[in-house]
Amino acid sequence: MYPTVGDVLALPVMRQGGPHVVAGSDGLDTPVRWVHVAEIAEIAPLLKGGELVLTTGVALPDDDAALARYVDDLAAAGVSGVVVELVRHWHDRLPQALVTAADKHRLPLVTLSRETRYVAVTEAVNGLIVDAQVDELRAAAHVHETFTELTVAGAEPHVVLREVAHLTGHAVVLETLAHEVVAYDAAGTDPAELLADWRTRSRQVRTGERTGYDRASGRLVAIVGARGRDWGRLVLLCGDQPPHRHVVVAERAASALAVHHLLAASGDSLERQAHRDVLTQLLATPSTVTPLAELVARAEALHVPLTGHRLIGAAIRPRLPDLPGPAAAASTVPLLRDHAEATALAARRARVAALVADLDGIGVQVLLALSPRADTDAVLRRLAQEVRQAKHSVPLVLAVGTAVDAPAEAGRSLAEAGHVASAALHRDQHPPAGYHRLDDVRLYGLLHLLSDDDRLDAFARRELGPLLAKDAATGSRLVEALRRFCDHGGNKSAAAAAAHTSRTAYYQQLARIEQALDVSLEDPSSLVSLHVALLIHDVLGAD
Repeated sequence: MYPTVGDVLALPVMRQGGPHVVAGSDGLDTPVRWVHVAEIAEIAPLLKGGELVLTTGVALPDDDAALARYVDDLAAAGVSGVVVELVRHWHDRLPQALVTAADKHRLPLVTLSRETRYVAVTEAVNGLIVDAQVDELRAAAHVHETFTELTVAGAEPHVVLREVAHLTGHAVVLETLAHEVVAYDAAGTDPAELLADWRTRSRQVRTGERTGYDRASGRLVAIVGARGRDWGRLVLLCGDQPPHRHVVVAERAASALAVHHLLAASGDSLERQAHRDVLTQLLATPSTVTPLAELVARAEALHVPLTGHRLIGAAIRPRLPDLPGPAAAASTVPLLRDHAEATALAARRARVAALVADLDGIGVQVLLALSPRADTDAVLRRLAQEVRQAKHSVPLVLAVGTAVDAPAEAGRSLAEAGHVASAALHRDQHPPAGYHRLDDVRLYGLLHLLSDDDRLDAFARRELGPLLAKDAATGSRLVEALRRFCDHGGNKSAAAAAAHTSRTAYYQQLARIEQALDVSLEDPSSLVSLHVALLIHDVLGAD
């Protein structure tokens, strides 16, 4: 808010006097709160601190001890600096005792070689100060208006942090009290560098107050919380001592984040949102615009290391009752949110680092990070047990993908887990280990993995098209009769019994199927093709 000693010396009215810094040059960035003209040696008791003292030196002593005491008193009073005119008392240079004392206190001591109108200096500098104060008031009003609007609107954390970075020009991070990064704005810096080893560095920052500056780390920290329940910290990476305006920005931003947290209490936690963002980006790799190094750093900041670990994607799907579209959506959202939180708790109890979020609207997605020395099957069994022991309102299917060793391959494992879960959801299977792999769902799982390929749909339509059309036109159930025949390996009697139909009536249905499709069901290759087509039809219908 205030000009520095260096700013004052750069003013035209000062440059005309020929200023020369003879001591305390490393204090030129000291703020000047006011300019005071003083010709008496005992001026220190009359000062408040922050003044730049202007003097001609006519009333100052020549005794070395007295001059040293004069500087000591000014330094103790907290003055910003001393300017001495070399015209009336001293002409060529200042006494060495004066210079030595100023250097000792790192107090800027400046000489003027020409007579200078101190009143003009006072007017110019104090005008700067008043202008700076007005600017500060305007900036404070802008900060107040900005964060009031954000608070009333219940702005999302990333919007609040973006405004903090814009107003201060510094990178800002929102972390939990456990030092997990849930949101950040790098303010144009490298996000991977910003988040690298975040937890270790952040744990060392202690301010002892709700808003404070840690000089050792160069971080301004504001506690985030409301109603006596603190849950996070807003960390502004300042480097140097921040101006008061930045402190106000941090405090107002912390308040806006606390209000958003209260308003969003019924929604996803910030931790789940942060996990979802990273999982979404990993699934999108390599088409994502977010560099992989940044995603690795963000996961590390959430206490989930992706490098040097075995990564396994997992998916959890609830077996939901058949409900109309809007009713299903209304019941699914809070259900999945609860499942995500329960799964995160299960992962902690199973002592495995994991990113967890309800990612796709139909289930919970998980990325496990296991130590290379860990027993993968034992960890997965432990996780499955913890998931099952949680109180869920509906049965769940847990599936896992193939383990990978590189973060760039994590998306493949996540996608595979999702396909396996979808396949297992529509199969009445209960694996002994408590979770499904691709091997468990076999051909049905493979077809799920390939379900995005249009050639599968084309194949199923070629094989079953006439039969589907006949069922639609006449209300017959020939597709269902064919399904039972395939499920029982071509055994007509077993299929008829399973259909609770007489063998004569069932045989007639099979004859109509052969006629509609122009195939022989006695031909093994035709039976395999039709069975695969039925599975594809089921997969595409499930998707």
